[in-house]
Amino acid sequence: MQRLPRFCALLSLTAMLAVAGTLLPNSARAADAEARARVIVKLKPPTEAPGAARVVPLAERLNRAAVRHGAQPQAQRPLGGEVRLLTASGIDSASLARQLAADPEVAYAVPDRRMRRNVVPNDTLYGFRAGGDPEVGQWYLRSPDSLFRSAINAESAWTPAVVQGSRSVVVAVLDTGVRFDHLDLGTKLLPGYDFIRDTLTAADGDGRDADASDPGDWVTVEEVQRSSKDDLTEDCLPRNEAGQLLDAESSWHGTKVAGMVGALTDNGEGIAGAGWDVRVLPVRVLGKCGGFESDIVVAMRWAAGMAVEGVPDNPAANRAKIVNLSLGGAGACRAAYADAVADLTALGVTVIASAGNTAGHVVSAPANCEGVIGVGGLRHIGTKVGFSDLGPEVAISAPGGNCMNTQPNEPCLYPLITTTNAGITTPAPASSVYTNGSTDITVGTSFSAPLVSGAAALMLAVQPGLTPDELRARLQATARTFPTTGAVSGTPQCTAPRFDNRGDSIDQLECYCTTETCGAGMLDARAAVQAALGIVARISLVGDGDPQAGEPLTLGTSDSLLPDGRSIAGVQWTLVEDGGIVDGFDTPANAPTVQLTPSAGGDFTVRVRVEDNEGDFAEQTVRVTVQGPSRDRGGGGGGGVMGVGYLLALLAALPAVRRAVQGRSKPARQSGRRALR
Repeated sequence: MQRLPRFCALLSLTAMLAVAGTLLPNSARAADAEARARVIVKLKPPTEAPGAARVVPLAERLNRAAVRHGAQPQAQRPLGGEVRLLTASGIDSASLARQLAADPEVAYAVPDRRMRRNVVPNDTLYGFRAGGDPEVGQWYLRSPDSLFRSAINAESAWTPAVVQGSRSVVVAVLDTGVRFDHLDLGTKLLPGYDFIRDTLTAADGDGRDADASDPGDWVTVEEVQRSSKDDLTEDCLPRNEAGQLLDAESSWHGTKVAGMVGALTDNGEGIAGAGWDVRVLPVRVLGKCGGFESDIVVAMRWAAGMAVEGVPDNPAANRAKIVNLSLGGAGACRAAYADAVADLTALGVTVIASAGNTAGHVVSAPANCEGVIGVGGLRHIGTKVGFSDLGPEVAISAPGGNCMNTQPNEPCLYPLITTTNAGITTPAPASSVYTNGSTDITVGTSFSAPLVSGAAALMLAVQPGLTPDELRARLQATARTFPTTGAVSGTPQCTAPRFDNRGDSIDQLECYCTTETCGAGMLDARAAVQAALGIVARISLVGDGDPQAGEPLTLGTSDSLLPDGRSIAGVQWTLVEDGGIVDGFDTPANAPTVQLTPSAGGDFTVRVRVEDNEGDFAEQTVRVTVQGPSRDRGGGGGGGVMGVGYLLALLAALPAVRRAVQGRSKPARQSGRRALR
């Protein structure tokens, strides 16, 4: 009861301020509409001197603080304890929050942001369906919970205030082609191209052409028996329990992968695609018994917009920013793949590939190539699913579907649902069907990769300028931690791929993931998009030529990326390591550019922190290599991020993007064919 008089007084003051706000003339209201702040503020305890005539009320202290920073207080609303919502005119929310946060009387100040409901798409197979097949729907896209720990949280990213994808972002699906007549893909598909040169593999009667549709990749026992071992081989075929070879039905694999990335979403039928509004470029590289690496690496370049001899250029509007490779082959990353990945990375194209499905063996190409985002597969509870391969080449993991905890002849409990065709061999015309938990079960790292591709597409929708390295860093830094409990008793921790005394791989089934075996963590689409929305600090060399001993060089921040409508508010440079060749900065360290003069050849390391006008900040650390007088200056040598002739090594790939709060404390064969995954 002792607090009642003060509380009433505060209510009266709030009411008076609110009424005063309603009596403003029309001209003043118009001005307020242009600059009206809403800021959540917490004041520190008062520090009045002993014996002061009175204790200044909280509301009055807050008004005084607002006025000190050029704002015209309008109203206050108690939010609990010492926290209040302050509305004011003459200044915008971000500016007032930033200025109040620096005030010695303020504990913290943040803009009062409008939130939006999470969007749940109305696709009929998306949600839980009692008695449906499967009942759990598209569990892997929803927000994670105690059962579906590995769900990628795409639903929380699909808010109108965040992102619902962009039709300007293209994901190339290099696979078996697609069925263009599937109603849940139709308008999302670009024309694409068929890169299969070998007619037996192509199964469509010809070689390369502009028709990326999937004619089916079925293989019969008779075909294998009459073909040479370099064409169709027995490992293309399934076997029965007695070990006898069986005919292989068509997989419609490319149609399934395309649906995971970009099925029509919120259209009242079928499924939702992880990338919501992203477009899909189907590029056919797999047919009967997979496909050849020579076709795949050429198709990668074409999808990214590079010229390919004898093939019309991929139109500029259709060029991929992400290339999804749900395919792979045993062995190390070979030069052809490495070159193709390097070419795409140089163009700013991100390559994402499935880790493989050989039950915990070594990650195969191209997922094991440097620069590729290799994706492992998880069970619904977040453990490594038995079929997924693993190792340090895996960058991140995502749901791969699983059918554990079922009895014989019961449906799969946790498959992934996607678009397919009802044809057994050749396509059924106008067939718009979906996989399920009984007759057509979709599991595999083939379908983990497109979930990551869809999340990456959402990131590029909000920040198109992200480089492959920056995108990868954000995916990894925002990944959720792997669980260490929840599986059946005795489930081991994953280890590096193992071999017996003959050098043969040993299966490693379900296990608890580690960051050394399954990547940085479990994909979180919402968090990754939020990271992409933030500021990106970049250090660049100003001017031409290579850094030379005895000559001043200038580093700048002009290549940094900022969210729409923001500007750089502050810059701070730090010399992390002088390398014995620089004494410090020649110019102020708080300017957008900074100058240094190296005394000799060698390396030095700098870091920059860039802050924007809403209090977000990011950092980048780089190592710069300087040529000394004794070095050959005639050319060449290892281009880096800033140009040819010197190295800019990324030491801190992910900027420390944070909100300034509380005072700114802030199975394949040696023939070269690639198997489906």
